[in-house]
Amino acid sequence: MAEDRSQRSKEISAMIKQGFISDPSLSPFKAARVSPPATTLDHHRPSSPTAVLAAKSSPPPPAYLAERSNCSPTLLEMMAGEKDTCPPESQRRIRERVERILKGWDLPESGDVKLTLSSRDGFRITVNVHRRILTGCSQFFASKLRRQGVVDHEIEISECDNVEAYLETVALMYCKDLRRRLIKEDVSMILGVLKVSSAIMFDAGILSCLECLEAMPWSEEEEEKVVSTLNQLDLQYSTAEVLQRVSLEPSTSENPDGIFLQLLEGILCAKDDRSRREMKSLLSVLLKGHLTHGDGSDGNGVNVNKVEINKEILYHICDKCINALLQHCMTATIVEDSGQDRGALMSEIAREADNLHWVVDILIDKKVCDEFVKLWADCSELTTLHSRIPVMYRYEISRITAQLCVAIGRGQVLVSKNLRISLLETWLEALYEDFGWMKRACKTLDKKSMEDGLGQMILTLPLAQQQSLFLKWFDRFLNRGDDCPNIQRAFEVWWRRAFVRRYISEDRSQSQLALYNS
Repeated sequence: MAEDRSQRSKEISAMIKQGFISDPSLSPFKAARVSPPATTLDHHRPSSPTAVLAAKSSPPPPAYLAERSNCSPTLLEMMAGEKDTCPPESQRRIRERVERILKGWDLPESGDVKLTLSSRDGFRITVNVHRRILTGCSQFFASKLRRQGVVDHEIEISECDNVEAYLETVALMYCKDLRRRLIKEDVSMILGVLKVSSAIMFDAGILSCLECLEAMPWSEEEEEKVVSTLNQLDLQYSTAEVLQRVSLEPSTSENPDGIFLQLLEGILCAKDDRSRREMKSLLSVLLKGHLTHGDGSDGNGVNVNKVEINKEILYHICDKCINALLQHCMTATIVEDSGQDRGALMSEIAREADNLHWVVDILIDKKVCDEFVKLWADCSELTTLHSRIPVMYRYEISRITAQLCVAIGRGQVLVSKNLRISLLETWLEALYEDFGWMKRACKTLDKKSMEDGLGQMILTLPLAQQQSLFLKWFDRFLNRGDDCPNIQRAFEVWWRRAFVRRYISEDRSQSQLALYNS
């Protein structure tokens, strides 16, 4: 027995590293220690919690504190007495947070367990705590402090990633109302406390952290951390309630197509124009995945935020808009006889055309606009009505044609040659007629993009069709001037194709033929 006591007295403090190495030996600490000496504190303490903080420099010397016969220094005294007056920024932040934790910790005067926490960058703090508290709250400490007849213990937890979380977790063991103490913490601290509580099997801490996470708001960055942490921890308690705000059970989740249709139709029927424009812009951003933070890319150029939507829903909305335009244009042909308000009718036509323009933009982004090109090219009845109503009513409709020409000219929509010709045969004349009004009245019209897109689209056609369309444009431009789209750059390309390059090709063929015949 004497040999065991002698051996026990020579043991140094156990080092419990982060992650809690299994089955380390905890040794009693004495006032006099063998080399290397351990940090010690008197048991004569004031009513406020007393702690010792030390910061290591590089290379880090051992931090020792001489024993005092009187009461131990306060936290502020120890911080003021540090030799390193300019500690690293990370240590300064840790000190401030640790000081805040200690000020709110109603720790009794003495303790029988000396707990030291140290971070990887050399920050250390030592507090006196109670064995009955640790063993009563934590199954981990209960198993490590099970020795009988030992009055004092010394525990050191080193290389902590989050010293504050460890200290806050121990402080929670002394609280009667854990949630009340945690309510002042942010999500990051609560997750840190949850990790520590899980590691030391502090059930009350785990439950309180989960309750706080379920009730408090999260930012999107915090949301990712919460989900990741809860998925990593092997908790005995259910996290379903915490994660309900970001997940749905398959049995309770609604069909997303139904939700998309409800949102789209709600925008079409909106009574307030300003709100309608704002929600259209918001929904476009969400559907395209162009979120307000980050680039939405997975590193390979793939937009992971983009939402897939059934194109049948979009084409259903397109059909509704086209049918509404037909009805309004029919009314506009007899507006003088019907006695209806002309201003209100113009507003309705502009509204439906704007709605259709918005849906087509989504179709283009989703790369499913080819069917709409055919749908628009087949709108011969709408084209007939378009020519019979005043330009002030109809010019918004031509924005759809301009939009398609730009998309086809840029290669965003790929359709057959016959379909491109059909689209221009149906709508090009109407586009020419409305261009002047569009340019003056449509604030959102990009004139240059529209002209470049139209020219590029014409250049995709066979040379014979190019010649016919460019000659008609040439005559119109001479007579209308600025009220006609300026597609001179495309005209120059056609000219070189039709005359300059063709002659070069013919000369080469004749030379090759002559060489062959000789």
